[in-house]
Amino acid sequence: QLHFVESGGGLVQPGGSLRLSCAASRFTFDYSSIGWFRQAPGKEREGVSCISSAGIYTSYADSVKGRFTISRDNAKNTVYLQMSSLTPEDTGIYYCTAVVTAQRLCTMVPEGSWGPGTQVTVSS
Repeated sequence: QLHFVESGGGLVQPGGSLRLSCAASRFTFDYSSIGWFRQAPGKEREGVSCISSAGIYTSYADSVKGRFTISRDNAKNTVYLQMSSLTPEDTGIYYCTAVVTAQRLCTMVPEGSWGPGTQVTVSS
């Protein structure tokens, strides 16, 4: 089973940018769709973005479309989430994990284990 470690979070002002990284273990990473999720204080965890195993297909939650970009480097077993134009509503703990693939497309249905997450705080 894949294991994940997220990094790159921090405190950023509104309008700022951050790039999150998701490092995965095990060689089966190349065959797995990966998703980013976040959990704000007092709220349920929600899907943010996902990317198919070859990186051809991506999907985004409406709340982040046009501001976030997901990418992956299979040679490094790493998935990235570039976040820009951040707002306080983007504050939360960000997680990555394997997600269900349906007809070669990624979904934001988690099927892997959860890592420790990385905290993103958007505040002035």
